[in-house]
Amino acid sequence: MDQHTIIQPPAAARSGYMPKTRLAVSLLFLMNGFVTGSWAPKIPEFKDRLGIGESVLGLLILCFGIGSLVLMPIAGGFIARMGSQKVVKVTAIILSPLLLLLTLLPNVWTAALGMFLLGGFVGAMDVAMNANAVEVEKSMRRAIMSSCHAYWSLGGLIGAASGGLIMAHFGVYVHAILVTLFCLTVLAVAWPMILADQPHPDAIKEKLSLPMTPLPWLIGIIALFSMVPEGTVLDWGALYLRNELGASVAMSGFGFAAFSATMAIMRFAGDHVRDRFGGVRTLRGSTLIALVGMILAGLAPNAVLAMLGFALAGIGIANMVPIAFSAAGNMPGLAPGIGLSVATFMGYSGMLFAPSLIGFIALSHHAVHADPKGHD
Repeated sequence: MDQHTIIQPPAAARSGYMPKTRLAVSLLFLMNGFVTGSWAPKIPEFKDRLGIGESVLGLLILCFGIGSLVLMPIAGGFIARMGSQKVVKVTAIILSPLLLLLTLLPNVWTAALGMFLLGGFVGAMDVAMNANAVEVEKSMRRAIMSSCHAYWSLGGLIGAASGGLIMAHFGVYVHAILVTLFCLTVLAVAWPMILADQPHPDAIKEKLSLPMTPLPWLIGIIALFSMVPEGTVLDWGALYLRNELGASVAMSGFGFAAFSATMAIMRFAGDHVRDRFGGVRTLRGSTLIALVGMILAGLAPNAVLAMLGFALAGIGIANMVPIAFSAAGNMPGLAPGIGLSVATFMGYSGMLFAPSLIGFIALSHHAVHADPKGHD
């Protein structure tokens, strides 16, 4: 029995109420990660169905990013006014059928709207469930954030690993319906256990001010470059395996699955690793491992080695973001919400917008290497 267990309120400990709130928020992270992971193997089919190239796909992915960055601060405002419980319930309900909606949309213009909504409510739910996790941490008097993000990675693993197989055997529509049913089932289990927190109206005024010291922005840059490879593997990993390395539809989803698997394992172990080696040494080692993994994936001659590279990158990237967010929320002389808001915004900007830039780079590459007849 550790110190945190000893100081828990006896009534709460006896009733099991606190573990239920932790289970609920973990399920929310699992659901959000599952939707994100389920999107990854759909990207090649999505591109082929709409008959678009990499540049247009990059613009659609940009709509995903814009949706997230538009709705995330709006969600933060509602959380301050209403509490995270209500916001996370509403956003989770809306998010559940959006992958099915995206599968049914007939053209690029409606797909752009669908991508905006999908990105928007993935991001809005992300803000709300992280806010709820903070409240659960406070009520339990122990850190749970790393394990919550591990559940997100676990959801991404399940979604990515199952998505390609289901689509290959049953088709994209059955896959989208199953994703929706899974989300609604997980949400139904978590619903009565989600922690009911109080609104924080003072946080609205706090978010309006930006820090004038460089440290929060430097940490934001760390978060930015920590999340760029995560967004890259999510949005382009399956297409890279399928188009460049000849992977099958079923195998194309395993790139992000391998990435999510190692990330989930390392995030479950993240608190122990940081306690043993310290945040700075852990960040340095993680960065080196992530770099080696991404280089291996990019230079791999076949899909198996590329997936090994993605798995290695997942080991490195797993705890870079939690370390950056933890540092942002614990800077002396600065309110936690201010530093964390800077790191969150910059980090998610990298995850959401870098994949769009990659689409334009891919287009330029093909244009440079194409012959006058249009062949590579």
